[in-house]
Amino acid sequence: MSTVTITAQDINKLRQATGAGMMDCRKALTEANGDFEAAIDWLRKQGQKVAAKRSDREAKEGVVIAQTNSDNTKGYIVTISCETDFVSKNEDFVAFAKSIADAAVANDVNSAEELNEVSVNGAKVADLINDKLAAIGEKIAVARFEKLEAPYVASYIHGAYRLGVLVGLSAANAEAGKDVAMQIAALNPLAVDASSITPETIERERSVIIDTMKADPKMEGKPDEMIAKIAEGKLNAFFKENTLLAQPFVKDGSKTVEAYLGKDLKVTGFKRVALG
Repeated sequence: MSTVTITAQDINKLRQATGAGMMDCRKALTEANGDFEAAIDWLRKQGQKVAAKRSDREAKEGVVIAQTNSDNTKGYIVTISCETDFVSKNEDFVAFAKSIADAAVANDVNSAEELNEVSVNGAKVADLINDKLAAIGEKIAVARFEKLEAPYVASYIHGAYRLGVLVGLSAANAEAGKDVAMQIAALNPLAVDASSITPETIERERSVIIDTMKADPKMEGKPDEMIAKIAEGKLNAFFKENTLLAQPFVKDGSKTVEAYLGKDLKVTGFKRVALG
């Protein structure tokens, strides 16, 4: 029996993250005693195709800027959030966000907190944000900051500054960098390869798969060994769908991203930030 009060805000948050119905979200949160991630798993175990909560879904409106330093060895993503798309689409606001991203690159900052202390034309970024807030009447902040270092870093901005990607490569290759960054933007992988996914994530996915299979009437009476073997096959499918190198290459589905890159070019890491 749940000892946690489930609020309308909790239910709406789960609906936004998963796309499940209101009553299903209420039931899931009740069964999970208010635990958001456990509620997502509960919905999945009931056979619902829900969208797992991703770390790139934070600010709902704003501007995402992705860019690199002059020698493409460091990349930065800066998200300046606001409350409405009216502001985010304003040319002055986009220019304001770009100026802050430029400051991040010029000062080689490592965090949002550090960026807020950087000076632009004699004023701190934090003060400039407060001034902009006062001028337009909306809450504004450095909502997200990411940095990536590699022998070569490519950057990509998709759409009207709503999604930014950085991808690190083992050697300079502008064409491959752009192609892989666009791949990441389009298919949103969880990690570079299976070895890059945390053991906790793998065990969570395995648990969901096994519990879902056991709840399937067609699997009734099947031995645990058979279920476990089938689950490993489904887990391999999960890796293929959610790891960058195993995904079909968007420009040529007959090969994987790994095959496209060849033996000599490696992906060392990536960052993807999107307005959700």
